[in-house]
Amino acid sequence: MAQPSLKLVDKKTNDAAVRSGEAVEQSLYEVRKKIYPRAVTGWFAAWRWVLVWATQLVFYGGPWLAWNDRQAVLFDIVHRKFYIFGLVFWPQDVIYLTILLIISALALFLFTAVAGRLWCGYACPQTVYTEIFLWVERLIEGDRGRRMKLDRGPLTARKFTRKAAKHGVWVAIALWTGFTFVGYFTPVRELWGEVMTLATGPWETFWSLFYGFATYGNAGWMREQVCIYMCPYARFQSAMFDQDTLIITYDRDRGEPRGSRARRADPRALGLGDCVDCGICVQVCPTGIDIRNGLQYECIGCAACIDGCNQVMEKMAYPRGLIRYSTQHALERKFTPKQMLAHIFRVRVLVYTAIVWGVIVAAAVGLYARTPLKVDVIRDRAAIAREVEGGDVENVYQLRIMNTSERERVFDVEVMGLPSIHVEGETHLLVGGAGSRLVPMRVRVHVQPGAVAPGAHRIDFLVHAHDDPAVFVRESSIFIVR
Repeated sequence: MAQPSLKLVDKKTNDAAVRSGEAVEQSLYEVRKKIYPRAVTGWFAAWRWVLVWATQLVFYGGPWLAWNDRQAVLFDIVHRKFYIFGLVFWPQDVIYLTILLIISALALFLFTAVAGRLWCGYACPQTVYTEIFLWVERLIEGDRGRRMKLDRGPLTARKFTRKAAKHGVWVAIALWTGFTFVGYFTPVRELWGEVMTLATGPWETFWSLFYGFATYGNAGWMREQVCIYMCPYARFQSAMFDQDTLIITYDRDRGEPRGSRARRADPRALGLGDCVDCGICVQVCPTGIDIRNGLQYECIGCAACIDGCNQVMEKMAYPRGLIRYSTQHALERKFTPKQMLAHIFRVRVLVYTAIVWGVIVAAAVGLYARTPLKVDVIRDRAAIAREVEGGDVENVYQLRIMNTSERERVFDVEVMGLPSIHVEGETHLLVGGAGSRLVPMRVRVHVQPGAVAPGAHRIDFLVHAHDDPAVFVRESSIFIVR
């Protein structure tokens, strides 16, 4: 009896092979077919480029802004200080980072519930840099048809030159992106001087090259693979969608049955819908999907298919909006735009909005009322308590005073909580702007018979600015009496 043959087949021939009794070896991973997105113009494409310019002006320009004779935005990990314009954050301010992450997560939930993957389609770094790299590719190699022809052709001098020029520009953009990224953690002007003299440190060199390589690889080579396979958002977005989420939709009732026809032909007389089956919506899609097959997790919400379809509808003298932003309920129940908007701003969205704005307002109030002073009190555990001249009991502490304002200040130190308690030594301390000072502090109590019982007693250190008593911090500690 003949053994069934063993073949490696694609998805299209898999079912036929199984029916014929042949053994099938199928790959766990689909072989990637390179996508050549076609250039498109329109309202959504313009907005996408507005976001590209806005995000990159902020990213590339941020490190070069100056503020109070320093870099305006600097995350100085070595000295454990984060500078954001007039604010200086210390490790003790990690609560503000937590709040920022909470706001970002809630905003993502809100925008997704309202209009799907707006972040992915317009502001995600992967989308932004892919758009920039595609622009370079079109500029050097031409639009979709020319790029496909160039790739299929043999390696000639012209092809090599164009490919080398494209990759050269890509590498330059990627390296500048890596340099800018490191410039947020190392003063960018110092970093530029080090780069010019080839004197960058090992960590600056590593992260500049690593971030540059990631940009070059993700935006130049992997592109839609990052969105489809690596980004977790593509997988859990459905948990934040519902029937009233505004998504990119194809109006099947209006478009089907699809088919080609002459421009002046009456589609109704031919028994056709408005879709001319031109495939433009697929050609402009950066992930290569056909939106006419319904909502798919690969769709990043960039709306390129809307712009492409609208151009075709205008040429055919048909109404725009065969592919448009809509909701499942709006398509099924034939909602008017007003009815659709009423369902979009539903209870879920209003609750998300209220929570996001509540957290934002609370964070803003907290920042406004933030005291530009922090104090840590540490007891000296080497000497629990000791008796000194005059019958006093002395405890030793370490006070770390952190001046979070950017001008030097004198701080006064007081202690209270026990009768006759006082600080022995200097109580007026000068601390530089955005600086800290560690000060040994000897605290004494004159113990009279029966006045203070042996044991641990709570005391309070009060540190306040000499020029502004309203700037103060109260920190508690323990005083030991033997």
